[in-house]
Amino acid sequence: MYYAIISEDVSDSRERRAGSRDAHLERLRQLRDDGRLLVAGPNPAIDADDPGEAGFSGSVVIAEFDSLASARAWADADPYVAAGVYRAVTVKPFKKVLP
Repeated sequence: MYYAIISEDVSDSRERRAGSRDAHLERLRQLRDDGRLLVAGPNPAIDADDPGEAGFSGSVVIAEFDSLASARAWADADPYVAAGVYRAVTVKPFKKVLP
């Protein structure tokens, strides 16, 4: 089943994101390579593809896991969590309907 991992950044998260971005992306690439990643990406803090100094307000990952518990464990182990990038992380089941 798919699970949505919806994360909200702390204020001024840019430097924290930059310091752990490579490790964060490596985990996402592993999900992709395993055929489990539906979509992943950050939420720009402003209405722009490149938010520049405004940075990001959070992230969304939708991926396949065996259970809600395993999705939560994966989310909890994210390098962004360890770096203090996120102030809150919500994990819930996701049902893909379209496309």
